[in-house]
Amino acid sequence: MSPPHYDFLIKLLLIGDSGVGKSCLLLRFCDDAWTPSFITTIGIDFKIRTIELDGKRIKLQIWDTAGQERFRTITTAYYRGAMGILLVYDVTDEKSFNSAYSVSSIREAITTLVSDIRTWHSNIEQHASEGVNKILIGNKCDWTEKRAVTQEQGRELAQELGIDFMETSAKANEGVEEAFFSLARAIKTRLIDSQPQSSTVGQPGSSDSLRVGQGNTQNYSSCC
Repeated sequence: MSPPHYDFLIKLLLIGDSGVGKSCLLLRFCDDAWTPSFITTIGIDFKIRTIELDGKRIKLQIWDTAGQERFRTITTAYYRGAMGILLVYDVTDEKSFNSAYSVSSIREAITTLVSDIRTWHSNIEQHASEGVNKILIGNKCDWTEKRAVTQEQGRELAQELGIDFMETSAKANEGVEEAFFSLARAIKTRLIDSQPQSSTVGQPGSSDSLRVGQGNTQNYSSCC
């Protein structure tokens, strides 16, 4: 068997409500493509992209989870093996514009959105490995005329949760590379750079590098 063409394997997880653009972010980052069609993830999906960080080839295995409530028991099973998690929300928060742009409805929708994000973050704390790297992503930032959540509001919430923050646009390809690379670099620093030279954490063939989705990756071999 030929040796793998990467030095380390890092597993990432995309979570957030349905419709916030998780699948579009994944499509943009891995395939440099975007579709205006609404993509509904059924249960779990994933893509692969290999990047270079500090002279090392890092294989990113990125799991895209369904946001609908009925899939929560499926997706939470993938939290434990994730090394990094992208918590995504929609900065346009379209629900806030259903009542003639009224101030009260916008405030109510933002309050609901913040509550939803805190719920997702609570799920991370409950199901993910201790110390997992996290980043809060405000997606669809190019849609300025429908923006309902300011960048400052997103940053303040991220500070409250103690996690990093970025805004992105899968459509305009803004901040997407930076978000994934930033998270991957933080994980590399935490799990790889801080380990003794003899450590195999995240290296090809190590038990850690096979833990996420073990027994399921065969079903998605065409993605690799």
